[in-house]
This record gives sequence, C-alpha cells and structure tokens, in this order.
Amino acid sequence: MKIYVYAIARDEEKFVRRWMASMAEADGVYVLDTGSRDGTAEAMTALGAHVTVKPVEPWRFDTARNISMGLVPEDGDILVCTDLDEVLLPGWRAALEAAWAPGCTTARYEYVWSFRPGGGDGVKFWYEKAHRPGVCRWVRPVHEVLEYDVPKVYCTVPGMRLEHHPDPAKSRGAYLGLLELSVAEAPEDERSRCYLGREYMFRGMFDKAVDTLTAYLAMPTATWGPERAAAMGYIARCLRAMGDGQGAELWLLRAAFEAPEQREPLVELAGLMYEQERWAECERYCRRALDITSRDLSYTTSPEAWGERPWDLLSLACWHQGRWDQAAACARRALELAPGDRRIRENLEFMTAMSLTDG
Repeated sequence: MKIYVYAIARDEEKFVRRWMASMAEADGVYVLDTGSRDGTAEAMTALGAHVTVKPVEPWRFDTARNISMGLVPEDGDILVCTDLDEVLLPGWRAALEAAWAPGCTTARYEYVWSFRPGGGDGVKFWYEKAHRPGVCRWVRPVHEVLEYDVPKVYCTVPGMRLEHHPDPAKSRGAYLGLLELSVAEAPEDERSRCYLGREYMFRGMFDKAVDTLTAYLAMPTATWGPERAAAMGYIARCLRAMGDGQGAELWLLRAAFEAPEQREPLVELAGLMYEQERWAECERYCRRALDITSRDLSYTTSPEAWGERPWDLLSLACWHQGRWDQAAACARRALELAPGDRRIRENLEFMTAMSLTDG
C-alpha cells in the first residue's frame, strides 16, 4: 500500500523539521509552497520533501489544496492532507493500514486542534483529511472540505492522532472575507453560513452574527443537532455581550433541548445563572451537565465543558447556598482537573477552612 502526504506551506520554516519527522512514515511527501521568503521550501527539500513553488492568486485554500493534491504520484492508495503546524503521532501509518478496508474513501481520525493551558486536550474532533485518490476535490475558499464524486465510505482509525501546534502570531485576518465569499458562492451550504456567523461573533460584529446564525437555523439543510445547538449558543453569547441576558437564556435553553447529549449549552446556562446569582438554577444546570459523561468528537464540543468549569461553578453554587462540605468537594474535583488554577486552589482552602469551622 502506497501512502502519500500532501500539504501547502508559506513561511513556516520553524515547523519544517518537526513536521517532516512526523510524516516520515509516508512513502512520499509533496508540498506546494505558495511563496515562502524564509527558506521553507529549501528546508523541506533538504529533508526529502518534493516541493513545488507556485503562488496562488487570488488566494483560496481550496485552490491551493487541489494544486498540492495534484503533485502526488498516481500510484498512491491513500492520500493524507496535513499542514506544517500539525503533527501526526508515531504509529499513524500502521493504524491507518489496519483500519483501511476495500471500498473505503475516507479515514476518520482524532484531531486535537488546541490544548488547555495546563496541558491536556482542548478542542478536539474527528478529522477526515485522509482519502482515496481520484474520487474527490477540495471546495470552499476557507474551511475547505472534500467534495466526493462517489458515495463517501468512512473507516474510523483508532490510534491515528493529528495534533495542531500553531504559531499564535499568525494572522487569520483574511478568513472573514473568504467566508463571505464562500457563502456568496454556495448559499445553500449551511456549514459555511454557520462558520460565517461564528466569525462575526469572534470579531464582535454581534448584530451581523445574530442575523447570519438565525438565517443558518432557518435553512432546510441545517439539521445536525450539535451544530444547531452551537449556533444557538453563539447567538446567546452575542446577546449576552449586548446586555440581553434574558434573550441569551432563552437561546441556551433552546440549545439544550436541541442537543440533550451535549454538556455545552448546560454549562453556558450555569455560567449565566452564576452571573445573575441564581444559585439553585446554577447548581441544577451544572449537575445536569455532569450527568453527561460521554464526550462526542464533533467540532462543536468545548474543552471548558469537559474540564473544571462545571465543577467550579457547582462549588460556587453550593457555597452560596451554605453547603460548605459540598462546595469544598466540588472545588477539589475542579482543582484535580486544573491543578494550576490559583483561584480554585484558594477557593478550596477557604471552603475547607469554613467547613471545618462550621463542623
């Protein structure tokens, strides 16, 4: 079986050695350099990559990825698309070969997009950028996806893990314009519209975000519960930022009903109840969230909901209701999940002391 890696790159020399080492299990590495000035192309070539230098104007991610995919030899059985700020953990090839079956078009594997400040996985979800050649192409100017000419047949790959270790100084300033272009080109694509609404939210353009996300929710193709719940959560965040706590609460309640298997809306509701000093409701939403013990690997899940946040909020809700022992126990659990958090540690010490005094 021949497995090739392909990528696009520009001014990423600092990542080259690490990236090439993690791709060493492939039969070949093919890279489109779109105009580096820092020696990226030369560094990759020196380490054995097949590099083609070609600017892409006007810039679009799908165009660049299609060109890079076209650089790969025709005898490939599986193609794996990655970026230079990503790392495939050792053993990925054996895992991919073991899981791949006749008829598969696409491999699904774990992708860790971010890490928590104290260590451990942050945002993570299933990724599907390993595929059979000749059956698909990249589409969308940004947040590009593979569009298939044949029915998509997945194989899930236990043991294949891709990690994202980005340059925090790298700008994403072009994303908004590309997302607006993506929606203009494919107005029927619900995910692009959801991404655009989220991008407006990130940039503090709250009115536009609410309008775009509301339009997304009205689309007949917007039927995936977790994404719909996430969009409702984004609307709630915008309303909170604009001072509409009541509106935010209603949207979060809708989100919780939309995706009852997800913690995220419940934890956000608990946070809103904390801000409003509604302690019994804060406790109720925290406990409902903690009753959900299985985290699905969709891009809509958040590390906060699966880390110390619900335990921290629960400890504070119990404290304000005069239950010192329970408050301390919950704070202890929060600290186990975030051992470097000074505030939680100080809360625990204070709550423990109060509990002993009261006892």
